[in-house]
Amino acid sequence: MFSWDDDPDLNITPLVDVMLVLMAILMITAPTITFQETITLPDGSKSIVAKKLKSIDVVLSSDKSISIDKKSEYKLDTFADDFVLFSKDLDRQSEIYIYADEQLPYKDVMRMLGVIKQAGFANVSLMTK
Repeated sequence: MFSWDDDPDLNITPLVDVMLVLMAILMITAPTITFQETITLPDGSKSIVAKKLKSIDVVLSSDKSISIDKKSEYKLDTFADDFVLFSKDLDRQSEIYIYADEQLPYKDVMRMLGVIKQAGFANVSLMTK
């Protein structure tokens, strides 16, 4: 028989099980829910067409000869003057990619990089395989 003096036992195990299952379902489905709202964007007052800048490939071979875009051939010793003359009509924002033979000394590659940077080009990248 029930006595009012006894403390009742609360069994919350089923409640915890149900909440864990609901939380797992929410964690799985929440990242897949996407909301899309159509909005009307204002027109710009001025439209500028971005121009595609030409990229320049500079190849330094193992015999220290330099090829620019597979057209012009230069030697490393005279490259500083030759590159200044070559780049006088180029946009300084152009991207330059340097490909160098892995057998070359590091100082030769850095010397060529320094010449290109001194000519005013900022977007210079060293390329690897």
